[in-house]
Amino acid sequence: MSGPWWYAWGGLNHALFLAINHAGGGWLWDHLALWGTAAGDHMLYPVYAAVLLALALKRPNWLAVQAVLVFLAAYLIDWALVAGIKPWLDFPRPPRALGEAAVHILGRAEYAHSFPSGHTAFAFVLMASLLPGAHWVLKVVLVLFALWVGWSRMAVGAHFPADVLGGALIGLLSAWLAAQALRLLGYARAKR
Repeated sequence: MSGPWWYAWGGLNHALFLAINHAGGGWLWDHLALWGTAAGDHMLYPVYAAVLLALALKRPNWLAVQAVLVFLAAYLIDWALVAGIKPWLDFPRPPRALGEAAVHILGRAEYAHSFPSGHTAFAFVLMASLLPGAHWVLKVVLVLFALWVGWSRMAVGAHFPADVLGGALIGLLSAWLAAQALRLLGYARAKR
């Protein structure tokens, strides 16, 4: 197993990936994985931002405007961290590390810049930013969304579990940093 100990987990990173990547199949399984990957694409940031801002302004009992501000700022932190770490570490993605024949690949195969998962980081920054200002129903949707996107990245063959965990932690850290910065600027974070 290649990679440092914190990434390789003594071979467990590869073993967990293969278990998740080969856990299912068929039309529904594959499409849930592809849809999760599509939903977690950071290129949708402007769409999510517009929808969330509209929801917060129209239904503040469902989502606080302060939470949307945290998301807007946290995304910039998340993007900077992910964009800086990926080329610096340049870990191979599953098709290169394990060979294409060993990986159930859905969509376009990717080979480089595996750590961290940018899709997962985006999904977790969205979740962590909005949770404190969201109605409980929206909180459940946000948590399920973040988990779905993280799972999808392994199911489509694009990332190892360590990549997904790293992305999740970067997303959480980015939301926390944005909330702290906005608090220091006088924007109190909403709580529910």
